[in-house]
Amino acid sequence: SAASDVYKRQLRHLVRHRGRVVTKQELFDEVWGEPFTSDGTLTVHIRRLRRRIEPDPERPTYLKTVWGRGYLFEDTR
Repeated sequence: SAASDVYKRQLRHLVRHRGRVVTKQELFDEVWGEPFTSDGTLTVHIRRLRRRIEPDPERPTYLKTVWGRGYLFEDTR
């Protein structure tokens, strides 16, 4: 599905740039590649992505929010 593709592209982009903050604008440009409606939609996608990859989505260890900047994927191995 289209939503599933967005999650895959999002995760791929975040993992490819692990260890550095990926801005919201960068995700809009690189993942969606088209004009985007709101930060709220991105927030929902990130929350759903966390549910798929985090042992405890309420306390993420991989996909962290960097307030005011964007998101950080950390490989904790």
